[in-house]
Amino acid sequence: MSVFKRIGNLFAKPEPPKAEKSMLSLMPGDICEVSLVTYEVTGRVHNRGRNAVVLTLQDGNAIAYLHIEERETLQYALYSPLDGRLDNPSEVPTELELDDSIFYLEEEYEGHVMINGKTPFTQSGAQHVWQYQSDDYRLVRIEWQNGRFMLYEGEKVLPGDVKVIRAN
Repeated sequence: MSVFKRIGNLFAKPEPPKAEKSMLSLMPGDICEVSLVTYEVTGRVHNRGRNAVVLTLQDGNAIAYLHIEERETLQYALYSPLDGRLDNPSEVPTELELDDSIFYLEEEYEGHVMINGKTPFTQSGAQHVWQYQSDDYRLVRIEWQNGRFMLYEGEKVLPGDVKVIRAN
């Protein structure tokens, strides 16, 4: 190596380190761990207006949905699909009774979502969401998009129980 090249290397700026991927930026094909279970991310629904993401997670045949929202801190909730039926978005109740528990409407919002990979909804567009919570901290989430409802039940997850294993 020449003397001039060595001197140039002394003054050259080092390459900046790559930023670690956060849970909010995971895409299909990435691997994460939630409550000691390793999942592959197979789908992603991103609501940019709320800085929120719902990841479709798969562990073998089991499918789960991780809702991540950045507020003051990152908040996580892990959901599983719930059998049920609703007919009209204007008739979604403010209280739901499920398995001898009453769920109260905590939040209702709508926004434009971007979809990647395998999700319950096949195309991007406007989505309406209702989020419920019971007195024993169980959660219910209802989504409506393109004339179709999806219902989920779940629970909050501690931030320490969620981590990125491998991200592309």
